[in-house]
Amino acid sequence: MRDAFHDELDAVRDTLIEMGRKVGIAMEFATTALLTADLAVAEKVISEDTQIDQMQHDLDAKTLTLLARQQPVAGDLRTLVTSLRMSADLERMGDLAHHIAKLARMRYPATAVPPELALTIQEMGKVAQRIIEKATTVIATHNLEAALQLEKDDDEMDKLHRKLFLTLLDDAWPHGIETAIDMTLLGRYYERCADHAVSVARRVYFLVTGEYASDQN
Repeated sequence: MRDAFHDELDAVRDTLIEMGRKVGIAMEFATTALLTADLAVAEKVISEDTQIDQMQHDLDAKTLTLLARQQPVAGDLRTLVTSLRMSADLERMGDLAHHIAKLARMRYPATAVPPELALTIQEMGKVAQRIIEKATTVIATHNLEAALQLEKDDDEMDKLHRKLFLTLLDDAWPHGIETAIDMTLLGRYYERCADHAVSVARRVYFLVTGEYASDQN
């Protein structure tokens, strides 16, 4: 019975890893669609978000069933409780990629991002993708050093977010209010994605140690 239970715990972890992989791909494609006005890629991200949503629903149902049936304690209990929270973080990250793709679709056939902000948005997309990949690796390996490193990666995203806002607040901004709102939302989507990845890493730290990582910022 215990062997079967731990096999099920491994399956929960594997599902979280697969969710992380799908979220990373979604973020990569969403950024591509945004910067290249590729409608087909945007539609792919939008349609496939339902897969991530369904994975969360199925995982949460399975986790709750295990909690009720097995009544786990100690590390096993932490595994299930943190899995519920990590699945919510990952699902939200998928939603943020979905929002980015929807903005690309909304502005098609134009490119949503003005030329002077293209490099900043590209960098935000790269940082988001890297952070998602690291968070997924942390889930797979329980590497505490990598989990703590994500705080520094989030700092990089925060710097890009501030840089974006400085451009938007410049009196010489030539693109009007609508585009400024688009860029504000985009900055928020990428920044929040990084925050959720840090949350995942902190939950893994708690899972392994039973303690919360101190805020490094």
